[in-house]
Amino acid sequence: MQGPLGGGLSSVALAAAVSNAGGLGSFGAHHLAPDAITALVTDLRAATAKPFAVNLWVPQPTEGRPADLAPHRERLVPFYRRLGLGDPPGDDQLRFPSFPDQVEALLDAAPPIISFVMGIPPREVLDTAKEKNILTIGTATTVDEAEALEAAGLDVVVASGSDAGGHRGAFLRPVEHSLVGTFSLVPQVVDRTTIPVVAAGGIADRRGVRAALALGAHGVQVGTGFLATRESNAGAVHKRMLHTDAARVTVLTKVFSGRTARGIHNALIAELGNAEVAPYPFQNALMQPLRTAAAERGLADYVSLWAGQAAPLTNTENAGTKSAADYFAELVQP
Repeated sequence: MQGPLGGGLSSVALAAAVSNAGGLGSFGAHHLAPDAITALVTDLRAATAKPFAVNLWVPQPTEGRPADLAPHRERLVPFYRRLGLGDPPGDDQLRFPSFPDQVEALLDAAPPIISFVMGIPPREVLDTAKEKNILTIGTATTVDEAEALEAAGLDVVVASGSDAGGHRGAFLRPVEHSLVGTFSLVPQVVDRTTIPVVAAGGIADRRGVRAALALGAHGVQVGTGFLATRESNAGAVHKRMLHTDAARVTVLTKVFSGRTARGIHNALIAELGNAEVAPYPFQNALMQPLRTAAAERGLADYVSLWAGQAAPLTNTENAGTKSAADYFAELVQP
């Protein structure tokens, strides 16, 4: 399985390439409006006749609009000035897609598979998916979460270890209480659940694939490795950084989105790492213009460089030039 890269890092070309190669391509759609989700499923169907998955983030009940966004804006003003940008977005510029509207559009489009992270989707969503013969995949960062996902009726569980890049999916306990390494988590989830278990986190080459299967996983999900391929929508600076020594140091941070995620350490994380940030999706929206401008200019110190702890295993001579099909073939090689 190809990890569902969120925040615009997925592409139809990547998901289709993985599915066409014999894996399961995925598209992270949490940032898309309902009409864009409808169009996405149409595009994916046109690009591959094989199964594919579309991923959504389950809302966190503890998140809500802060009483005052002004301090969070003011904290970012110096960084906006450094890049010659205007002010951080005002209240009238903050627009977020609604999860109920997103999931309704996705169920109407009826992709073969819907995957979820950061929680258990509502009962009626799972019931509708079953009525439409849509397979559902949930993501667990602990054994308790895996058991909860199975009890809720999801068909497959991804056991996502703390080695994984990008956003952490913890939902029963705080992230800091849910940091279980992949190769500790997978065999425990296999022992405590009866649905298929997919190992994720810290797997970037065929050695990791074989190790995960040896621990009882029924499949393997790879994110960072596919992020580094030609078809991913990651920017050039992001792909380049995955193939540098800097990728040896990844940290957990809320700076870029308001939710905890693992990425390559850079100057912005160093400067803001201990600061209070707005909750998701507000922090994410406040940071978006800064991240976009930095990516366009190749400024690695201001970009969210999501990466797992196995990123150095993706090294190639020319960053971002390997095709997803060639990388997939390497992963499944006996």
